[in-house]
Amino acid sequence: MENKEKSQKAPRKRRLALWIILAVFVLLAGSAGIYAGDYYRAEPEALAVMEKGAPGVRVEQKGGRTVFTPESPKAGLIFYPGGKVEYSAYAPLMAELAQEGFLCVLLKMPLNLAVLDMDAAHGIPAEFPGVERWILAGHSLGGAMAASCAAKHPEEFDGLLLLAAYSTADLSDSGLRVLSLYGSEDGVLNREKYETYRGNLPADVRETVIEGGCHAGFGAYGPQKGDGAPRITRAEQIARTAAEAALLLTGR
Repeated sequence: MENKEKSQKAPRKRRLALWIILAVFVLLAGSAGIYAGDYYRAEPEALAVMEKGAPGVRVEQKGGRTVFTPESPKAGLIFYPGGKVEYSAYAPLMAELAQEGFLCVLLKMPLNLAVLDMDAAHGIPAEFPGVERWILAGHSLGGAMAASCAAKHPEEFDGLLLLAAYSTADLSDSGLRVLSLYGSEDGVLNREKYETYRGNLPADVRETVIEGGCHAGFGAYGPQKGDGAPRITRAEQIARTAAEAALLLTGR
């Protein structure tokens, strides 16, 4: 009798264990779905630029990349979007940069997180043999991941553009020309970490504060939680950013 009871309990325990495993899986899958769906979406202005381009700028979709090509490219720029921000939100910035002479490659990241594909820019410059100089760029988390990619493949890039971002990778001896921009009203950028990791950048890094700018002002995705109130328009912040980035081409 005792052996019979034990043999009956064993299958019940296995079924219970399977139900627990299934319940945990469903819970994790549901949580992942909620997390993946919680992101900042591109505003209509950005979607219009993605569809129609801008004066003198052609827009093409190539897989998970969107290429903004000016009439006469002076250099290339590969852009990593900010964390949990729809990549198309940066279309207005890409169009403005293209009008300054950059052929811009806007990357689409898995779950809108550049940390899931930090090496995404690797190999892209070789796909455009007519473009000799390349800048790697990114916003916020995307900037940090762009810096990590540049540290791994410094031979592919000539410069780095950080927008409200810092580099946890050591680029101090990379030879890259680095421009770091952030808005004076930015409430998201961790200033303490920004200062802590400043030494990871080359000694000749150029840092510029955009007066009146905020964290979300580099893209068209609306206000961001924890950010400060901007004192300039998004269009003004984007135009200032593109003008500053153009200095990477002139050497000033």
